Amino acid sequence: MALLTLGFSSAQAQDDQITYNTHVASIMNENCVTCHREGGIGPMQFETYDQIRPWAPLIQLRVANREMPPYAYDQHIGIQDLEGDWRMEQEEIDTIVAWVNQGSPLGPADIVPPAPELLDTDAWNFEPLFGEPSLIIASTPVDIPAGGNDMWHKHYVPTGITEGKCIKAMQVKPRGDARAVVHHANPSVQVLNADTGDYDRFSQLTEYAMGKWGELMPEGVCRQIPADSRVFWDIHMYPGGVGATAQGEAVLNNVVELGIWFHEDDYEEVEQPYRQNLSLYGMRDGYENGHLIIPPHSHGMTQGFHSFDHPVRIDSFQPHGHLRMNAASLEVFYPETGRTEQISQISNWSATWHHSHIYNPEAAPLLPTGAVLVIKQWYDNTADNPNNPDPDQWVYDGSRTGDEMSHAWIAVTHLDDEGYDRLVAERKAKQERSVAGND
Repeated sequence: MALLTLGFSSAQAQDDQITYNTHVASIMNENCVTCHREGGIGPMQFETYDQIRPWAPLIQLRVANREMPPYAYDQHIGIQDLEGDWRMEQEEIDTIVAWVNQGSPLGPADIVPPAPELLDTDAWNFEPLFGEPSLIIASTPVDIPAGGNDMWHKHYVPTGITEGKCIKAMQVKPRGDARAVVHHANPSVQVLNADTGDYDRFSQLTEYAMGKWGELMPEGVCRQIPADSRVFWDIHMYPGGVGATAQGEAVLNNVVELGIWFHEDDYEEVEQPYRQNLSLYGMRDGYENGHLIIPPHSHGMTQGFHSFDHPVRIDSFQPHGHLRMNAASLEVFYPETGRTEQISQISNWSATWHHSHIYNPEAAPLLPTGAVLVIKQWYDNTADNPNNPDPDQWVYDGSRTGDEMSHAWIAVTHLDDEGYDRLVAERKAKQERSVAGND
């Protein structure tokens, strides 16, 4: 995100006068106000200088440590070209740090920062790109008490689709106060079997977990939703809520909505796309007798390995765990060369902010047949983990919030040899043009 100033290095930022009106307001408006505003999920408002000034030292600390905006993805490791990346540019961070060091001045009164461009708090994240969803499928309402044990709500809702469609984007959005109590919501699609009259599982649509932005499919692929289908809602709720948004109150008529944006009806005929799907990739290595066990006051680690009998492109990576999980990584091992390539590293993972790290199609990993995905996750069951509710407990794998999980949701485009060779050649040609242009 570019600064709305004449630009300066971080060294200059320590010497030049940096003010809210001239430098900082634009950064806050672009990165922070979407959550920190009236009706937003942030615990305080950052819409004006008077609101921000008392919090300036804390803002400096959180921004400098890359804790805010809440997008845990390691810098300088693996692929950095991501869609929907919330991270601030280093120049923006340096500006805020220098501003606070200089006393957080307001600046010239005749300079009025432009107001931020914000979506309504209940709007869909992809509205600026695609408008309203092509289809909204809501779960059936259920009341959630103010406290108690984990709850699950599983049921079916018809899609109403009479012809198969290719999906462009998807977002799962808990409605209103439901966002504080919905731990995850997994809508999958089932299709009517004309021979048996029963519904058969077709595919996973998406996976929502607390804080997730959405799913965006690259051009040239089709994540399909068939005709005569229904959505199976698998919703996990935690009464009282988790994290900073927990309000500890009952939520009546809790509803979760799935918004889907479709491609045009002739998309498959024109684009002839490859199939893309989203699947759960589990990790069993690190389990004892088939069960994940983390003793009190200890650490744990799991890893899993997955290969394909055809070439693929890895389009997104979303690690999943609960309160003790604190890190994850994705690597690719190439058996023919013995080389291991690190794709993504998340060293400060939190269950209150899940992200599907969507790779730019030009940077997404291309895997030849036989290449191996290596997925790793780490767990901290000690008092040093701020999310740990009780380090004295033995922690086992399970679906409750207090249990742990060990898997990742990964979107994969399934290629053939021709498609793989074409994408590799296109990237090589683009790289050669880039190098030639720098001569």
